[in-house]
Order: sequence, then structure tokens, then C-alpha cells
Amino acid sequence: MTGNRWLRQIEENPGHSAWYIERFRTMAAEGRDLHGEARLIDAMVDRGARILDAGCGPGRVGGHLAELGHLVVGVDIDPALIAAAEQDHPGSRWLVGDLSELDLEPDRFDAIVCAGNVVTFLDPATRRTVLERLGAHLADGGRLVVGFGGGRDYGFDEFDADVAAAGLEGEVRLSSWDLRPFTPTSEFLVAILGRAGARG
Repeated sequence: MTGNRWLRQIEENPGHSAWYIERFRTMAAEGRDLHGEARLIDAMVDRGARILDAGCGPGRVGGHLAELGHLVVGVDIDPALIAAAEQDHPGSRWLVGDLSELDLEPDRFDAIVCAGNVVTFLDPATRRTVLERLGAHLADGGRLVVGFGGGRDYGFDEFDADVAAAGLEGEVRLSSWDLRPFTPTSEFLVAILGRAGARG
């Protein structure tokens, strides 16, 4: 199957976006810790950094980063999720858009976060293009952090090949957002990437 898998889910279940939004609102109201991804990104940048939340959903990660004092732009393909982000996390810039067509020129970001298995929902034909577009929006020395689980029709080896083809390179590989090391048996990958040849 091809095509964006999030849009396909909405087509099959028109109530999916509303369910997703309320799920995280309920978890937040219950006091659940929803900020593991944001803590990692916050530790990587200076206060007041420019951060892109790629596939931001209802703003869970980007909204918290804004509360911590960063300048956040969030992009998601689902207008319902962007509307929720605007409602729940006012003050940041939330945009409806396809990451494969991302063009925020002349904006460059100190960090780009792509959490929540976003890369596994992309149209497989656009995965490399998305990585290229995200890489093009990195400031000098900026880093892209991608997190996703295995068993979602996007193998870690295939992701690595797409990273290289997109002109990026891995800097750190973790198996969780709380800094546990990646091993051959890991079922989740958090990859910290930079533009190839940009280090040093």
C-alpha cells in the first residue's frame, strides 16, 4: 500500500483525529508524563533555540518546548491536529503542511524533532524526500532527532539507507527518549542526525 498512512486512517475512520486529540488531553489531565521527547531536545539546545516540530500532531512536544522558552514552529498534515495545537498551545506557529513539500525559507532551525512514529505514517515513496527537506531546514550545527518503533513496515536498516541518501549522517543512536543505548535487539530507535560533513 502506498500513500500517507495517517490520511488513510482518517479516511477509514473519520473520528480518528478527534480520538487522538482527546487521548492525549486525557493523559495530560491525569498527570501523565508526556514530555520525554521534549526533555531530550531541550537538553541539546540553548535557551531560546529555534525548533521545528515535524509532524507535530496536537502540539504535545512542541508546546512543551515553547513553555521552556524556545521558538517553536509545528507542521502537520492533519488540519484537526493543528487546530488542537493552536487551541492547547497558543503562541507558537502551527502550520498545516506535507513534510515532503516543506519549504519554510528562509527559516533554519537549531533542532528538528520528528517524534510519535511520524516517519512510519509517511507515504513510503516520500520518506527520503522528507528527510532531505528536514535536513535542508537545519541551521549550521543543527540536529534532527527522529524516533520510531520497529515492526511498522519501516526497518531501521532501511531508515539508515534513507538517511544517507538524504545527505544526513547519524551522530547518536538510542533505544528510547530517556537515553538508553541502542542495541541489535532494540525495538525502538531515536536517531540524532546532522548534515553529512557538517561536523568538525
